[in-house]
Amino acid sequence: MSQIPVREGYEAWAASYDTNVNATRDMDARALIAADLPLSGARVIEAGCGTGKNTGFLAARAANLLALDFSPAMLEVARGKIGSAHVRFAEHDITTPWPAPDGWAHVVVSNLVLEHIADIAPVLKQIARVLAPGGIAYLAELHPYRQLGGSQAKFESEAGTQLVESFAHGMADYINGAIAAGLTIMRLEEHADTDGRPRLLALTLRAK
Repeated sequence: MSQIPVREGYEAWAASYDTNVNATRDMDARALIAADLPLSGARVIEAGCGTGKNTGFLAARAANLLALDFSPAMLEVARGKIGSAHVRFAEHDITTPWPAPDGWAHVVVSNLVLEHIADIAPVLKQIARVLAPGGIAYLAELHPYRQLGGSQAKFESEAGTQLVESFAHGMADYINGAIAAGLTIMRLEEHADTDGRPRLLALTLRAK
């Protein structure tokens, strides 16, 4: 089955993303809450906010939140949910330089995004650039185990199952990429379904 380009896919998925049955999306939201990140009063960047599935949680705790996504349709849904003055949404491709100064953010959060990026090194370098010294990054992605088994982001439409363009990344890609960007790995977690098979990989990183 062919894949559709990422932007096109999420433009089409935006209207139903929040209501589709999606175990990965739901586990991701729970994992972010459980991560207990230092969000209170923080300047936070959310890379790949989508429909705002996690943005409300972040906005309720952060002093300032910059939410980035390159799908206008997803951003429209997110803006409809959150109208707080301390939250700014921006249409942006996170593989290019982010619209934030060096060292601005105390926390960077990126969830279910990197599977759609062939080369994750530029994203990790941007995370390192925008984080203040000692700042924290939290990344949660579809587990490499799932990707190797053929799992990827997909949704149902009138035309049938739509596969959104994805790229398989192994543990070494995330770990070595973080190290190369100058980030320290603080924690690695694997979140599994009730059958014991891992669904999510989550990394907590610290800026030097």
